[in-house]
Amino acid sequence: MTREETKALLGEAEKTFASESKLIQLESGRAIFVGDTHGDLEATEKVIRKYLKPKNNLVFLGDYVDRGPASLENINFLLGQKLEHLDSLYLLMGNHEGHTVFTFHPADFWEGLDADLRRRYSDVLARLPLAVSTPNGIIALHGALPDVSRLEDINKIEPGSNEWHQITWGDWQERAGKFLGIDPYSGRPQFGRGWFQEIMTRLGKDVLIRSHQPDAPSIMYGRQCLTIFTSSAYGHHVSERTIALVDLKRPVKSADDIEIEIV
Repeated sequence: MTREETKALLGEAEKTFASESKLIQLESGRAIFVGDTHGDLEATEKVIRKYLKPKNNLVFLGDYVDRGPASLENINFLLGQKLEHLDSLYLLMGNHEGHTVFTFHPADFWEGLDADLRRRYSDVLARLPLAVSTPNGIIALHGALPDVSRLEDINKIEPGSNEWHQITWGDWQERAGKFLGIDPYSGRPQFGRGWFQEIMTRLGKDVLIRSHQPDAPSIMYGRQCLTIFTSSAYGHHVSERTIALVDLKRPVKSADDIEIEIV
């Protein structure tokens, strides 16, 4: 893409995300949840080609850039697809889309942009939605659950807030307790079983689908927390690129009610 084409794409995408709620409410059909793609354009193209179909809701859980070899191509392809499929493709925010409010590493995508394009991508990606809710008991987001009183309060979360850090940066540990502190190496907030149970009860949800944490068990907390990844950028940490498929008409009480596929 030329620089002019890139700026035009970003301008249209910014308008689209500005019109979307921070909380996306899915109503019917089938939902396909996609984990971090991190510059893995091959994975993104395979998912789009196979699953972006009528009656499907395709939900990407964030982290489209950095780590992988094709970050620029990956995010531009996804933005273009979003503009063509406004009501069936959803791009949630991950921590690597929060460059405008938080410094992190690796950030090879961001560091490879000049100042003008870095500002434009930052402005656009800071408008991404934060979570998806389904009528059959699922909440999906990038990291951990935010400290909100009710589901609709997610719409009030602003980039840089504590709740934003919880959603985009939060890790889960298979331990008792609620807030477990900040990991000294990664700077990520850590949460335990008590936090999971409390916030899920507040939100009235049964299962969390998320990504973000390559060293986490794929299933935690009585099989109610499912972690997926859809990128080869993590090497040996993630051996298979996985997605999660859910029929929104069927009750979902645990990960056992969710179909996992490898792409």
